[in-house]
Amino acid sequence: MNKDLTVGAPDKVLRQFCIPLLGSIIFQQLYNIADSLVAGKFIGENALAAVGNSYEITLIFLAFAFGCNMGCSVIVSQLFGAKDYKGVKTAVYTAAIFSALVCGTLMVLGVTCCNGLLRLIRTPEEVLADSKLYLDIYVYGLPFVFFYNISTGIFSAMGDSKTPFWFLAVSSLSNIAMDILFVKAFRMGVAGVAWATFLCQGVSCLLAVVVVVRRLEKVCAGEKAPLFNKQLLGRIVIIAVPSILQQSFISVGNIIIQGLINGFGPAVMAGYSAAIKLNSLALTCFTTIGNGVSNYTAQNIGAEKLPRVRQGFKAGLKMIWTFAIPLVLIYFLGGKYVLRLFLDEGSDTAAKTGLTFLRIVSPFYMVISAKLIADGILRGAGLMKKFMVATFVDLFLRVVLASVLSRTAMGSLGIWASWPVGWIAAAVISLYYYRTGPWMEKKPEPELEEKA
Repeated sequence: MNKDLTVGAPDKVLRQFCIPLLGSIIFQQLYNIADSLVAGKFIGENALAAVGNSYEITLIFLAFAFGCNMGCSVIVSQLFGAKDYKGVKTAVYTAAIFSALVCGTLMVLGVTCCNGLLRLIRTPEEVLADSKLYLDIYVYGLPFVFFYNISTGIFSAMGDSKTPFWFLAVSSLSNIAMDILFVKAFRMGVAGVAWATFLCQGVSCLLAVVVVVRRLEKVCAGEKAPLFNKQLLGRIVIIAVPSILQQSFISVGNIIIQGLINGFGPAVMAGYSAAIKLNSLALTCFTTIGNGVSNYTAQNIGAEKLPRVRQGFKAGLKMIWTFAIPLVLIYFLGGKYVLRLFLDEGSDTAAKTGLTFLRIVSPFYMVISAKLIADGILRGAGLMKKFMVATFVDLFLRVVLASVLSRTAMGSLGIWASWPVGWIAAAVISLYYYRTGPWMEKKPEPELEEKA
């Protein structure tokens, strides 16, 4: 069901829109969490290290898929808010063509370059073969990743966050079952984990694309919409490319950090792999709420309702902290119990590594979550240069500090300590840019409608 985000009380509108999105992303994260959990529990510590090692490289591919998602979602949101339904259809077709070209290019690069990249980050020989195998299968499934992301971007742009939730809920739970089946019953090892993810992502992608096509057929555009528009492609690229660069540079930075961690051996790699999955789950939840704020902002800017953007920031901040506070408490106080989901009882070094990471990083979730709400508004408004500046400051500080401190007596502890420094600096910049946006001009507040 499509929903207009330009009417109704922002608190209620964002809550109703973001909660299903949040549920969707939690189920999406279950893909990787299930892979690590099954690998660590049923195959061994080296398998967990291999999946975690590969995960950082898969994030580069996801960065491109996410960028295409955001480019499509923001532009379609603006057109939908402006009631330009012909433009909505053309933007969707144009984004699909653009995404197919990007995906094809990445598949060629993935097949030819992943082995070299694994060696570049000093992957230990005992986990190299499994890391390569997992990555190869993942690359074969890239079309599913891309077109599922495009589909969810379209749903979100038109105010529908419930449909992708149901797709992911079913496919993620199926993925857990298939992971166990392929590994325990068929004894396929790391390949079983990868193929289970491939199959379940494929099913969810195909279902999502079918529903998107049917949904677009019901949108009345008045006349037949063109399949491609150069101007709309330009607008999509303006949003997509900075988003891709942002996520790609973050992924490259994480790969550099992974290379530093690999120098400490498989046990530290396994502990980091478990902890980073938990950390990624938290950050992805925050990012998803920020993405919801982007769609809300884009629709309201398209409808020329700037004061609602400021109201949306307050509502988004309230919502994101509702999730951040419990996660801080769970990870800081109960991290050792959560980490045991991934690790065997005898993995003492791995468990200690993961717990140290969580206790250093999780208290700063309040900071990074506030940054991501501000980023959501900047991206929804199309202010991509400002959006990227804060991200690059965070990345630069984390990579440089991790590289320097890991070579001191601090060792791996210096790598973990670099996270909060980067987050604090980036949050200051993002919040400053938000505070200087056009929505901060003092204008009479519109009366809030209680019904959406």
